[in-house]
Amino acid sequence: MEIVLIRHGQPEWMRNDLNVVNPPLTDLGHHQAKRMAEVLATESFDEVLVSPLLRARQTAEPLYSVLDRPEVIEPWLHEIGDPDWHGTPYSLAQEAYRELLARPSLERWTGLEGGESVREFADRIIAGVDGFMAQRGGVRTDGALPVWHLDRPDQRIALVAHAGTNSMAIGHLLGIDPVPWQWERFQLNHTSITRIQTFELGDGHAFGLSSLGNSEHLALDDRSR
Repeated sequence: MEIVLIRHGQPEWMRNDLNVVNPPLTDLGHHQAKRMAEVLATESFDEVLVSPLLRARQTAEPLYSVLDRPEVIEPWLHEIGDPDWHGTPYSLAQEAYRELLARPSLERWTGLEGGESVREFADRIIAGVDGFMAQRGGVRTDGALPVWHLDRPDQRIALVAHAGTNSMAIGHLLGIDPVPWQWERFQLNHTSITRIQTFELGDGHAFGLSSLGNSEHLALDDRSR
């Protein structure tokens, strides 16, 4: 089984010095999405699923087009829920993130005031991954090791989502416990492509990381994070 995880393109987080919640892509973000789609156009996927957020859907649009597939939204791919900052000064978000990053490690689990906690987010994505796998005949064994029983190990699935969502999903599939700085643990640029593939064991399958955050489809000047 191969899962290809794609991060969305550059979003327009700020407009006229005000925060934008659920932002669209910038012009650069649309270019990044187009280049990503061109690279993946020759590949075949059993499914291509996308987060319900606008920046992810706009990123997936050219990929769906070149693959001649309809959009399929997967709700659990939603990024961590931010506070409702829409229309407030951009400096408010900047200060909140500075305060979050300055906290002692364990206190970062609580996340941003008014938003989804990082602990809740991690639990939601882990449950989402387990449900996603189960719907496709993949069940993790009861042992301590990250071993999966797969009914269809030949499946290839693309997920277009977010840095947080993808990082939590990658860690869970590889058997790595989450941390509240999961975004920094796995460095994923805009429209970067990560690939994880299963290999066979005597009692099932395990996931291995074959490529993390590949941005080679973008010129150096077109890369962003």
